[in-house]
Amino acid sequence: MSAQLAAYSTSTGEAVQFWILGTVAVIGALCTVFMRKAVYSALCLAGTMIVLAVFYLANGAYFLGIVQIVVYTGAIMMLFLFVVMLVGVTAADSLKETIKGQRWLALLSGLGFGILLIAGIGNASVTEFTGLAQANANGNVEGIASLIFTKYVFAFEITGALLITAAVGAMVLTHRERTERARTQRELSEQRVRDGEYLPPLPAPGVYARHNAVDIAGLLPDGTPSELTVSKTLRERGQIRDVSMEALNDLKALEQRAEERLERKAVGPAGSGRPDTRPDSKRSEEASK
Repeated sequence: MSAQLAAYSTSTGEAVQFWILGTVAVIGALCTVFMRKAVYSALCLAGTMIVLAVFYLANGAYFLGIVQIVVYTGAIMMLFLFVVMLVGVTAADSLKETIKGQRWLALLSGLGFGILLIAGIGNASVTEFTGLAQANANGNVEGIASLIFTKYVFAFEITGALLITAAVGAMVLTHRERTERARTQRELSEQRVRDGEYLPPLPAPGVYARHNAVDIAGLLPDGTPSELTVSKTLRERGQIRDVSMEALNDLKALEQRAEERLERKAVGPAGSGRPDTRPDSKRSEEASK
């Protein structure tokens, strides 16, 4: 009995590795749920997946560890991250339920998953372990294959069917079939003329502003921002930087400096060589004559 306990005991290095990486994995999982921006949540989830891969490798499951890094973290998770970065997900999503009772269903699903997780951990704690040497006697890949295609074949098939159903459902939901012919540029321009909308090309972002970034509205000659210079998507997300007041202040300072410079350069009547100190009304009368 003591020999079996010694075989199942954990070394100091394994314990230190578990507590450090386990803490990092839990923090990453919590950040995935509570982060406001979807990009940060995806990065935290990727970090948690990498920690799980290290756990697999440390326990002798080399195939699962490599698959966890190459497939899940390196391919699927990075695909999610790039999609989020390209498409963009705002934090101001609607919290209104589109399907009645979905919160209760989500709560029941989470409760069922928790029960299964506790049952699995309890079963692992009371069952005698076979040991890594016996499990990987013919290689880690062969050991996993024998379990998947013999003992857990039905669970493997059901999981595959669920993944295929999810993929097909995602394609169906994102597919938008065009029901009419796409209009050409000429037809669009003619429609703008008939509707009396903005006819010339739209001004570029940042026109007359301090910066020409896409999230900065262009300024009109009077200093007010033009709504036509920024994308509607950025406007709906509230990601537009307003520099109109700063530009107006700079314009006022520039006009003030120009007035001061012109006053210093003002001279009197021709040939006198002295500044003209007469009132503006007399200067205007002489200029009109």
